[in-house]
Amino acid sequence: MSGQGSTGNVICAIASFIYPGLGQLAQGRFIAAAIFFVMATVLWFLLMGWIIHIWATLDAALFRA
Repeated sequence: MSGQGSTGNVICAIASFIYPGLGQLAQGRFIAAAIFFVMATVLWFLLMGWIIHIWATLDAALFRA
């Protein structure tokens, strides 16, 4: 992945939109992926998971390698 705005980051942002953490996992950021995955799972039980979805999507899209 090249950097912010690259095709790879757009694909990772879409993956994170599908489920938070997938985009970070595709970028090779395993700890961030685990954190987003766990936070989204917990917060969806409290009906607040949409916050993590937006945050994970923006994090994957704006990541600079």
